[in-house]
Amino acid sequence: MIDLIFPDGSQRQFDDGVTGRAIAGSISKSLEKKAVLVKLDGELLDLDRPLARGGRFEILTRESPEALETIRHDVSHIMAEAVQELFPGTQVTIGPAIEDGFYYDFARDEPFSLDDLPKIEQRMKEIVERDEPIKREVWDRDEAIRHFESIGERYKAEIIRDLPEDEEISVYRQGSWKDLCLGPHLPSTRAAGKAFKLTKLAGAYWRGDHRNPQLQRIYGTAWASEAELDAYLHRLEEAEKRDHRKIGQAMDLFHFQEEGRGMAFWHPKGWTLYRTLVAYMRRRMEAAGYQEVKTPQLLDRSLWERSGHWDKFHSDMFVCETDEGEVLAVKPMNCPGHVQIFNHGQRSYRELPIRLAEFEGLHRYESSGSLHGLLRVRQLAQDDAHVFCREDQVESETRDFVRLLNLVYADLGVELHAVKLALRPEVRAGSDEMWDRAEAMLERAARDVGLEFEILPGEGGFYAPKLEFHLRDAIGRTWQCGTLQLDMVMPERLDASYIGEDGLKHRPVMLHRAIFGSIERFLGVLIEHYAGAFPLWLAPVQLVVATITSDADDYAREAAAALQAKGLRVELDLRNEKVGYKVREHSLAKTPVIAVVGRREAEQRQVALRRLGSDRQQLMGLDDAANALASEASPPDLARQAAGALAPRTAVVREAG
Repeated sequence: MIDLIFPDGSQRQFDDGVTGRAIAGSISKSLEKKAVLVKLDGELLDLDRPLARGGRFEILTRESPEALETIRHDVSHIMAEAVQELFPGTQVTIGPAIEDGFYYDFARDEPFSLDDLPKIEQRMKEIVERDEPIKREVWDRDEAIRHFESIGERYKAEIIRDLPEDEEISVYRQGSWKDLCLGPHLPSTRAAGKAFKLTKLAGAYWRGDHRNPQLQRIYGTAWASEAELDAYLHRLEEAEKRDHRKIGQAMDLFHFQEEGRGMAFWHPKGWTLYRTLVAYMRRRMEAAGYQEVKTPQLLDRSLWERSGHWDKFHSDMFVCETDEGEVLAVKPMNCPGHVQIFNHGQRSYRELPIRLAEFEGLHRYESSGSLHGLLRVRQLAQDDAHVFCREDQVESETRDFVRLLNLVYADLGVELHAVKLALRPEVRAGSDEMWDRAEAMLERAARDVGLEFEILPGEGGFYAPKLEFHLRDAIGRTWQCGTLQLDMVMPERLDASYIGEDGLKHRPVMLHRAIFGSIERFLGVLIEHYAGAFPLWLAPVQLVVATITSDADDYAREAAAALQAKGLRVELDLRNEKVGYKVREHSLAKTPVIAVVGRREAEQRQVALRRLGSDRQQLMGLDDAANALASEASPPDLARQAAGALAPRTAVVREAG
């Protein structure tokens, strides 16, 4: 007999080998009909799989959030069956569920086309209607290899050969179609439902290696209901409209070209946007006690070897060799350089914490296929900083960082959605003892400052566990931008130390922290969040003065000069075009305010203000408009300071060691 503990805390005994379906039926026939999966001690299992042990037990229906990934996995199998029915001779390779959907990689001589996707979708719906039962079978390894080779599925046979000798070989039958798979799966194809859509085609190398054959990948999305599918497709449409690359072109912000792959060419307006954002962050960090530094772009290989980056990341670094035999790497991160500044001279416990910030450019090799506008680049900068502190200061530094991050995100109009604690990866630097201390210290600090977080085993950095801060944009997408890493490894490797109160040397804790992360990527996120319609303080062009007729040109120049004198970023449009054409053009360029002037406005020293997205005009005197817009365009931190919401910043006094 086995003992099962149900979600309500009740316990029941069942015969060994009982199935989830039988347990659901013992509770009620309606539950048996709705059940699609079970969960035993957190592990999802097929409804008809015999239970080998007792434990905490739960029955899941299609509506259970945890069933969604299995729905997507099932739909990927349904797609593979449909493809092989429609295109005989196609080999299937792997087809996992992914975020928001699934994909399957196929080996086929003839390429798929977008016209094939509706045909495949239709056959998938037919397979769902067939209600094909899905059954798990355990096969002998050699038998499985022979079978898949005999039907021309050499990729499946290769996967089996590469599995550990002691691993169970499970095959799922879906009607007469079958696939090698760990599972779990739903009871039948009908349980997967029809809330799916195939979305795109792509190429992929077998096992991600460019030396292997190229496969064809079909992506799709699947949801538990048609309503969720429709909502997701609407988000996709909205995301397409907000694509930062299209908006960047329309607003003349930046461009990319082959001669500088993954490196943005920032145009004057785009660079204004970039500098405005960085200037804001500089002020915020200076007010929080950070000192800005600058470290070399090129550093000798020996430093990267000591830090541990060479062994782990050298394939992602741009490297050069001098005539004198020096091997130099363009820095992909600032942390080793900041340790060198900390190490320059003897440090005392009285000086800590020391907060060093840098906005210098970084370079990382990303494969050309992974580059994506500003979101994935080879040249980037970060709002990067490293805090060197004592262990007893970790909690207060964590609290100050979280407070600053929340303030910055609020100023920028984005929402902090979730916090995640990422723990040690399989490949890492440092001893287990160091990681035990670092993880415990960071988790304790996060709890002490009141953070609610999800734990991500194995997702930490190479040398440190980290807190990840995920923000949510205007259409509900989440982006991981902010991070706080607690590093005890690099101070050890680079011999960082301070003199403690006891007169002995101690290792500092090194906190790697960023709020934007990559500034390029963060700007891409902001462009899409706002769809280019930035708040006035952030907009690269804040106002355009546009004339109705040429006899208002002189006044337009005077008005533009008066507005510029108030610190506003102003453009002047004196073109011989109709004012309606000018308004449409500047609206497409996302200009927040258009000041229209004609003969009447010139005579009365007024401007007719038109806001982006509105057909209304507001007639104001020039001086009043200049004062009102200048106040509105003040960055949030400066506006608070001007209003007296912030106390004047006091100097940071450090006692010499």
